[in-house]
Amino acid sequence: MAVFRHHRSKVNPTHYRNRSTFNSSYSSSSCFLHNGRIHRREDQQESHSRKSEEAFAAAKELLPGGVNSPVRAFKSVGGQPIVIDSVKGSRMWDIDGNEYIDYVGSWGPAIIGHADDQVLAALAETMKKGTSFGAPCLLENTLAEMVISAVPSIEMVRFVNSGTEACMGALRLARAYTGNEKIIKFEGCYHGHADPFLVKAGSGVATLGLPDSPGVPKAATYETLTAPFNDFSAVEKLFEANKGEIAAVFLEPVVGNSVMTGFRLAYGGAQEYFGITPDITTLGKIIGGGLPVGAYGGRRDIMEMVAPAGPMYQAGTLSGNPLAMTAGIQTLKRIKEPGTYQYLDKITGELVQGIIEAGKKAGHAICGGHISGMFGFFFTEGPVYNFSDAKKSDTAKFAKFFWGMLAEGVYLAPSQFEAGFTSLAHTSDDIKKTIAAAEKVFREI
Repeated sequence: MAVFRHHRSKVNPTHYRNRSTFNSSYSSSSCFLHNGRIHRREDQQESHSRKSEEAFAAAKELLPGGVNSPVRAFKSVGGQPIVIDSVKGSRMWDIDGNEYIDYVGSWGPAIIGHADDQVLAALAETMKKGTSFGAPCLLENTLAEMVISAVPSIEMVRFVNSGTEACMGALRLARAYTGNEKIIKFEGCYHGHADPFLVKAGSGVATLGLPDSPGVPKAATYETLTAPFNDFSAVEKLFEANKGEIAAVFLEPVVGNSVMTGFRLAYGGAQEYFGITPDITTLGKIIGGGLPVGAYGGRRDIMEMVAPAGPMYQAGTLSGNPLAMTAGIQTLKRIKEPGTYQYLDKITGELVQGIIEAGKKAGHAICGGHISGMFGFFFTEGPVYNFSDAKKSDTAKFAKFFWGMLAEGVYLAPSQFEAGFTSLAHTSDDIKKTIAAAEKVFREI
């Protein structure tokens, strides 16, 4: 059984994160960087991110590592993270009042831009009726119909609250349907933090340099088989050695980019783009318009195994809540409009080409690419086909580049191994400013 994961894929010009330390400084006309902190050149004693530093210091006393998701802590680039106050369109502002062109997009969901007026207006109307019912609501039907209509392989869908939940449900469903227990996943690929998937995982696990996670019992991963990404013969050998025992192959469909292929590459996702028909598909954050959401779906005969239609149990208190459904409905309406993916492909191509050309012109080893509204680049000659190739990247140089771009008002993912995202709110002027900033930073580092 094939399981297509559509939220967080972690491969090529984007993913995989290894820990590195940044100890250099970056110079610009208005700011300079020292020990991972941005400072105003006019007043070198006053930090340009003082409020963020104070807020993060307080957060570390309240939250593990000061954050609620590891990559936000900036561990792989050194220094302290900026603390965000607000977002709108292609921009974000930290609590110190600094403005940035954002290429993280809440890790992918903000495909139409942050705080879209139509989405906010629809949410305001929905909130008048309540935020959570714990009972069926009509909005669930509406979004389900849209997802089923859009994604070729989905005939029924179950909404959950996160990508991790979606993969957990898909795994249990595959095992229930096939009667088998073993699964195949690929080295460096991340399918959420459920125990069976934390084997040679990418995402935050690679960022922190953790090969696996403490607390995961051997029994939880005993049935998890791994293969190098892009190595079909290795997969064939696993099937040959485990005949009749494999329940599913979990695959992140995009190589060379990353994080959110559901409704990112095309309205029908990566499977429409590549012409592939998986048995089960997991979806991520775009279908919630930036609110917590996930989903898994597939053929009717498979999905009817899920309770209460069938014996495979899975439940969720806030699953299908009206706010997430509303934001998802409005977002899918927007991206279904003609020209959406052509525009995303155009501006993202211009951005990546400009960054890579600027890097090479300045004498840096760099490779990368894009697909639709996703992009990535590695500080290595490349090409990058798998996790081993990605680990050849100069992560220390990426850290310098990251901080230099931040000082120039460009917010990139704080890891060499994460994807970047554009949105319908990004303009040609945003792209030009970003490339100009990159040219400047490449010359300095």
